[in-house]
Amino acid sequence: MATIEFSGPVLVSSSEERHGMWSVDGILTFVRPAKAPDRVLDGWVLPGFVDAHCHIGLGVGGAVGEQATFAQARADLDAGTLLIRDAGSPSDTRWVQQRTDLPRLIRAGRHIARSRRYIRGLGHEIEPGDLVETVRKEARDGDGWVKLVGDWIDRGHGDLAASFPAEIVKDAISAARDEGARVTAHCFAEDTIDHMLDADIDCIEHATGLLPRHIPRLVEQSVPIVPTLVNIATFPDIAAQAAPKFPDYADHMMRLWERRRERVLEAFEAGVSIYTGTDAGSVIRHGRIADEMKELHDAGLPPAAVLDAATWGAREWLGAEGISEGASADVVLCSEDPRLRLESVSRLQHIVLRGSLVR
Repeated sequence: MATIEFSGPVLVSSSEERHGMWSVDGILTFVRPAKAPDRVLDGWVLPGFVDAHCHIGLGVGGAVGEQATFAQARADLDAGTLLIRDAGSPSDTRWVQQRTDLPRLIRAGRHIARSRRYIRGLGHEIEPGDLVETVRKEARDGDGWVKLVGDWIDRGHGDLAASFPAEIVKDAISAARDEGARVTAHCFAEDTIDHMLDADIDCIEHATGLLPRHIPRLVEQSVPIVPTLVNIATFPDIAAQAAPKFPDYADHMMRLWERRRERVLEAFEAGVSIYTGTDAGSVIRHGRIADEMKELHDAGLPPAAVLDAATWGAREWLGAEGISEGASADVVLCSEDPRLRLESVSRLQHIVLRGSLVR
């Protein structure tokens, strides 16, 4: 494996900058090796991006084959995403973890949804009495995460409604922790966030129903949010399609969309941890991590905070290596300081995965 010298500034954190780093046999070091480098790469060095809400092996209507899954993972890699937290997939993607030429993957197994209350073919659809055991199974099969569908449209009610009673969700979360796993939940509606916080959830996906009453609880309980703003941008289309049959649901989705950025900024300013996630898979194409970073910036987060959500902070949260002595050489290089020009993350100079130059 080639020895690589990184000649530019190395951003160890949002505030710590170092100079002089190498990749030797795929491992980062700040000690100059005796051997001359095979390659010298210039640019501002960051840990590889994290997509904390991504669906590898998922397509419209359910599972996709290995060729399509490979193409999804490769699109994410080409955008600089070197670590993916899967947020639910009907495909067995363990084979991706064996590939050294694809991003690192933390699997969450299949979505767990209420019967006839989710997109057909994507997840386990069950009744509340089966939730605890289903969560136990998914916790054993995954890599430390379980994904619940916290709410979805209830066609009888005509609007978003919680999938499972909060007390049963609490029992399921306890069961997951017994198995060494954390639980995250898809949450669009306001009341669903209350229910999930009551149940001691570990993470909230989307969080479009975030209200001022939720924010102190998120901070106190150390519950992060993954806003997936590139997905929330589809809400007007969803509302337009639903309006003829479900006008209350359509109006609700539009109200959630209208305050999406305001909610994220309020959470950030209060100290809620925020991480990047694209929700790629199905309707959102893969490789859009830079778009999600831009959305967070447009919501009012400063560049350093956006970078933390996509690199240093996200990796620490997931228990993954960043930039340190002895860490895997999973880094991206920008042509300019991304803390000053965030748009540089969309035109990366170089991508290095496990010490191999991707480009």
